[in-house]
Amino acid sequence: MVRTPLTPEERLRGERLGALLRAARGERSMAAVAASAGISAETLRKIETGRAPTPAFFTVAALAGALGLSLDEILGSCAAGPAVAPAPVPAAVPLIA
Repeated sequence: MVRTPLTPEERLRGERLGALLRAARGERSMAAVAASAGISAETLRKIETGRAPTPAFFTVAALAGALGLSLDEILGSCAAGPAVAPAPVPAAVPLIA
């Protein structure tokens, strides 16, 4: 199975998620938060650093519970930011018969 490359927007969302989780973790250790969420510290490290920019929904939900965040807060934070303008569509060239 070939995985399609991530888009720049997907990578940016992953970076936003990582920053949010790091901020919410505060002074707590990565190992303690990971254990509370039922994931490995390495998984949390990958998410926080953006090396795993698209974690599974249940992983994000478990981290939200462990950090006292709502899924709405996570969505709002990760989806926020400047909108990416779509590429312009070239104008149709009329056919001359």
